[in-house]
Order: sequence, then C-alpha cells, then structure tokens
Amino acid sequence: MTAAAFVSADAIRAMFSRAMSAVYKSEVPQYRALAELVAGLNREALSVDRAIEGERRGELDQLGMERHGAIRLGTPEELSTIRRLFMIMGMAPVGYYDLSVAGIPVHSTAFRPTGEEALRRNPFRVFTSLLRLDLIEDEGARRAAAAALARREIFTPRCMELIEEFEGNGGFDETRARAFVAAAVETFRWRGAATVPAEVYRKLHSAHPLIADVACFDGPHINHLALAALDIDAAQQTLAAGEMKPKAIIEGPPRRRCPILLRQTSFKALPEPVVFPKASGAPAVGVHTARFGEIEHRGVALTSKGRALYDRLLAAAHARVPIGGDASNAMAHMEELRRCFEAFPDDAATLRVERLAFFRYSPTASGAKWTTEGEGPFSVERLLQAGLLQIEPIVYEDFLPVSAAGIFRSNLDATGPGKFSERSNRRAFEEALGAAVLDETALYQEAEAASLDASLRALGLRGASARGSTPRLATNENAPKGYWREGEQP
Repeated sequence: MTAAAFVSADAIRAMFSRAMSAVYKSEVPQYRALAELVAGLNREALSVDRAIEGERRGELDQLGMERHGAIRLGTPEELSTIRRLFMIMGMAPVGYYDLSVAGIPVHSTAFRPTGEEALRRNPFRVFTSLLRLDLIEDEGARRAAAAALARREIFTPRCMELIEEFEGNGGFDETRARAFVAAAVETFRWRGAATVPAEVYRKLHSAHPLIADVACFDGPHINHLALAALDIDAAQQTLAAGEMKPKAIIEGPPRRRCPILLRQTSFKALPEPVVFPKASGAPAVGVHTARFGEIEHRGVALTSKGRALYDRLLAAAHARVPIGGDASNAMAHMEELRRCFEAFPDDAATLRVERLAFFRYSPTASGAKWTTEGEGPFSVERLLQAGLLQIEPIVYEDFLPVSAAGIFRSNLDATGPGKFSERSNRRAFEEALGAAVLDETALYQEAEAASLDASLRALGLRGASARGSTPRLATNENAPKGYWREGEQP
C-alpha cells in the first residue's frame, strides 16, 4: 500500500473524537444535556455579538467539537502504549504537569496535535495522568493498588494488533482506520464492575479517591470530555440556576477583555452504581463518583515572562482569600482574583509590546498590495502602525496544573489539599512514556517566529530573527540580526 492511500492522522483523530463523544453521551446522559445547553448558549452569544465571528474564526469552526478528554493510567506500560496509540492520531505528548503540589498523586502530559493546520482541522487532545504509587504512604494501600493494576490489560488484543500493524506499514487505509478507532474506543469505556472487593476499594478510596478510581477498574474510563463555550461565565450562571450544579468557581484567570490561557468549569460528578466481587454469595453493590462534564474557554498563550506574572498573581489571590473546604467564600475569592489581575495588561497591543503573550502575524489587505520601492528602513512597529501587518492571538492549547487539580478534587470528593508533598519526577515520567515531552512554550515561540518570517517575506522583506527575541527589522548596519529589504545585501 502506498502512502497516498493512507488516511491522515487528522482524519483518524476526528473519527476518534466523534466516537468518544457518542460513547460518553450514551454513558453520561447529563453530559449530553450539557452539550445541548452549551450549543444553545453559543448560538445566543453569536446572535448578540456578531463581532465574535471576526475575532474567533478558528474557534467558531470547531464549536461543535469536543476540545479535550482526560484519562488516568496506572502503570508505565500503560502510558508507553497509550503514547503509541495517540501517535496514530497525530497527538504528541506536550508539557509535564506535576499535580503532587496540589495534593493529587499523579503526574501528567497532554497528548495533542502540534501543528497549526492539524489543530484547525481537529483540536481534540487528551490530558493523561499516571498514578504515582511512590506517593502513597499507606504501605497496605500501595501494595493493594499495585496488585490490582498488575492484573489488568486495558487494551484489547485487536487494538494491539492494529497498533503494531500501523507501526509496521506506516499508515492505515480507510477500513483499517475505522477498525482501529472502534478497537481504541473500547479502552476508554465505563465498566461498572470493580476488580477488587468493596473493602479494598474503601481502603484505596480512603488513601485518596483518585487511587481507587485508577486501580479498582479494568480500564481508564474517560473521566470527562470538555466543550468550548464562547461565554463561560454565562454557562456557569446557567448551570448554577439549573439542575447541573457546577463547581463553585471557574478555574483559571478571571474574566477579561483579552482572554489569557484557559478557563474551565464542570458539573459535579454523579454517583454511579458499581458491582464489587465477593468470594462467596451475591456480589456487593456500591457507588463510585468520578465522571463529569466540563466547559472550557481558551485565550492567548503567554510567554515565560507572562506566565511568571500569571503565576505570581494567582498565588497572591489564593494566599489572600483561599477557597474554603465548603467553597462558601467562592465569591470573595473570585473578587480577590479579579482585583489581583488588574496588574495584568488587558489589551493585545500591550501584551505584545511587553512580550507577555504570543501572537501570529499576517499581512493585511493593504500589505498584500504594498511595495518596498523607495521605502525603508522598516521596523515591525512601523509596519503594524501603517496597517501593513496585523496580529491575532495564538491560542493556548495546553493546561494549567492548579486548575486541573481543582477540577480533579471537586469531582473526587477530595475537598482540600492532600497530604502529598511536591516531588516532581519528570525523568521517571519520560522513562515510562518512552519519549521526551515537548516544550509547549517553544512550540508557541516557533509558531510566532514562523508567522513573522512568512509575513515579512510576503511584504518583500526577508531575514532571520533570533529565536525568542523581540521581532524587529534591521538597517544594513545590523542586518544579520534582523530584516532588510528584498534585493539588498547584508
């Protein structure tokens, strides 16, 4: 079979995300209701503010798609194989997240597409966590979890056959691609039968609810899917006024004119019936709470400088008005968050000039007709001011550890920070993964630099800017560090 006959990774990812959406809506009816509610709110937002269409063209193309899911794995072998599975869908591991700092005994990465065109075609990603048995202080619980995990196989034989076939042939035709998606989805289905007796489940749940969620079932049931909301604050208010009770706060930064990073909320996970095995007699029936529905809204990606400012302001808000165990002071916390973030510039021009956020450059309609003859020297600032270049935010495609931990805790009956101390171990995670995770900030830097280079060439300019530096044009005297007019010699 030739490569031309292979189905693209983007198409396989789209098949998979649609299949996962169908499965989750059938398994969690309240998520289906959430999807309908968010779709209605998005239509309403568009009817009220038509300017959204111009500002968020890419986002609007993807409104009907789930943006991400999340799973929790138990062993290094599971993580290594899931990397191979997601690779078939064009999803690479991006970023390392240590959630132990927030009392969650896992570390994580996000499997996602990395190219602009791949993200535009289908942005689906999976936040993937690996349980850290080394953080479980209760030796009995640690042994019980390890024993339960050692007995399970989360991938069907057919799924493994198809992964190996893909790796041997370099691709799938349409028939094989559909068979692969059907086999892969089986890994993420909910199974209402526990693999351990009720007393073992209770022991692991007592050590931490997430340990029970990972170790007591045959597979890493997808624990949530996330929908995109144009107005997440309106969605939060609508959820609170109805039967789907949301988290007390929206995780992430406060509402802003120029959104940054990621904001998330969810409805609380619902108890689901579970059958526990018994050595003799009828099996025991209990409940497990872990699965929920989430809403997200993404803003511009921040530079290292911008992220440092964000982290500092977020820490200040949490220190001054920490969220109580019962979240009764949620309004006070959100007001303090808003007040702290007044120190973060809230317009695109300032974010760009101060190098707080990443932007994509493109020639304007006027720029496309512009000629350099008789002009120069040029600076990026001058081209922007003259209306020849324009910018748009590069959307943040990744996750926030504090926000992820907040979502996890609120849906695992874990109301406060756990007893786990921060013990980051990226090396162990990458060894289990079988690959290095990609640096998300470097991906945004490269996207910004590539867009600027392409735009300047389109304007008849050429050059080579230093990676990570403030983009600029140069005169002939310092041309090797910047840009010059097409045809001139450095």
